[in-house]
Amino acid sequence: MNNPPNHNSDDRLQKQTKTADNSHHESGGASFNNERFNDERSDYGVSQQRQGNTMSDSMNNDKRRSLTTYNHITYFLYVISYFTAGLLWIVPIVMNYAKRRDADGTWLATHFDWQIKTFWYSIFLFVIGIMIITFALGGFGISMLADSDHIAIGSLLLAAFGFLIMVFTFVWHLYRIVRGWIALTDGRPVP
Repeated sequence: MNNPPNHNSDDRLQKQTKTADNSHHESGGASFNNERFNDERSDYGVSQQRQGNTMSDSMNNDKRRSLTTYNHITYFLYVISYFTAGLLWIVPIVMNYAKRRDADGTWLATHFDWQIKTFWYSIFLFVIGIMIITFALGGFGISMLADSDHIAIGSLLLAAFGFLIMVFTFVWHLYRIVRGWIALTDGRPVP
């Protein structure tokens, strides 16, 4: 017995909804069509913009992948240079300078700068060590032949200091290459 009143209220609600829909379409049918057209046009613009961003993102992703691989190769060449007595050092530094500008504005630029600074500081410190050793030994050991024992001991100590600088440079260079390579593998910049 309670079903008929609920059924009647449902019918009334449906009639009111239909009436409201009809009056909306009759009074503002043109504006409704314009709104729908504008919505479709803006959706088309958004989809075109997304498609353009996707294309530029894929280009950026390809460039990023290429530069990341390039950096992996240069780090690898720096490590290999230890087994060639440093003769291979020149190849990765030239490679870094060749592609450095391609990475401008990306986190990969820090890796190019990191490797370049590591190279030049290592060269500078290594040359300082060699100069100290050369000076200490008086041009390849001439002071070692001096009559005074104190001069010979001083020369050996100064040469040992130069050698320590060279060892420090070796360890520091290896540390920076490993640290940079780990950061590159993790996909993050180096300081």
